[in-house]
Amino acid sequence: MLNVGKIEEGFVLDHIKAGASLTIYHQLGLDKLDCTVAIIKNARSNKMGRKDILKVECDIDTLDLDILAFIDHNITVNVIKNGEIVRKKDLVMPKEIVNILKCKNPRCITSIEQELSHIFVLSSDGESYHCKYCEEKYGKLM
Repeated sequence: MLNVGKIEEGFVLDHIKAGASLTIYHQLGLDKLDCTVAIIKNARSNKMGRKDILKVECDIDTLDLDILAFIDHNITVNVIKNGEIVRKKDLVMPKEIVNILKCKNPRCITSIEQELSHIFVLSSDGESYHCKYCEEKYGKLM
């Protein structure tokens, strides 16, 4: 049995699709922060079969939930204070994401105007995004 110590303040990301933890690690910018991170890959799960878990000891405000919800809105976010879970955050697909994706349409205005933000809007299907400027459709990151 693997035993990873508890954290005093931070968050635990649970129910991550098996093998996806490193992508989430980089997308959240955890590689650029000076904090303790435990990555547990392919843990046994009754619900999912296999899953990944990320334990991050840092200020909870450093986490961009929009990025996390875009990656996978089924991830469970447990907020930790004084070594205890104080709340669980439900992730909701954001209506708009800015500068997470880059539009790949060569005719899009964002290809010409380099300083223009890349804005993607949640489609009516609730599962994909499209470029605000050219309507180019993008699926999920993972």
